Order: sequence, then C-alpha cells, then structure tokens
Amino acid sequence: MVVDDLGDETVDRLFHALADTTRRDILRRCVRGELSVSRLAEGYPMSFAAVQKHVAVLERAGLVTKQRSGREQLVRTDPDAVGRARRALDELESAWRGRVDRMARLLADDPETEENDTAEGPER
Repeated sequence: MVVDDLGDETVDRLFHALADTTRRDILRRCVRGELSVSRLAEGYPMSFAAVQKHVAVLERAGLVTKQRSGREQLVRTDPDAVGRARRALDELESAWRGRVDRMARLLADDPETEENDTAEGPER
C-alpha cells in the first residue's frame, strides 16, 4: 500500500511507532508544546535511556523532531505526520470497503445462492 508519497516501509514505521502506549503518550504530550527529553523522562517509570529510545522511534517515523537547545534535546510533534497516518488509514478503509462491496455484489448475483434459497422451500 502506498499513501501519497509514502512507501510501505514508511507506513510500517509510522504504525509501529503508534502501536506503543508510551510513544502515543509522548506524542500527546508534545502536541501541547515542545518538551525536553529529560522532562519527558520524568513522567515515566523507566530509565532516561528507554525514553530516548521511544523518542528515537517516533523521530524515525517522522512523528516528532528533535532540536538541540544548549544541553537539552527539545522534542516537538510534526502535525503533518499525524495527517499522513490518517491518510494511510483512510486508504485502507477505502480498499476494504471496496472489497466488501464487491463481495456483496458477487453474492447478490450468485445463481447458486438463489437456487439454494428456492430449493429449501418457502420461508416460514
């Protein structure tokens, strides 16, 4: 599946990043304003290094960007990345709706289905 200019690998990274509760929470927190990695780490019962790894996954997926400010790494959300995830889901939904519609039409046009319905006799 390709969404706009996104390849399968990019979409995979995006949804892998969003699949984790901590990463989704980091994303939500950064939507409200940029935060340093150390400030983010204060909110989780894990090591600073573990939070850095979560931020790195989000950054590889393009969901956040990091910028050095003195000794701190500031993390901010990329709102366009969230839109790309939405477009990827919309495309999947469209593909599946199309498949379901085609199956429904095939079943409606299936002569075997009609024969089996009439062979069983009248409905009671």
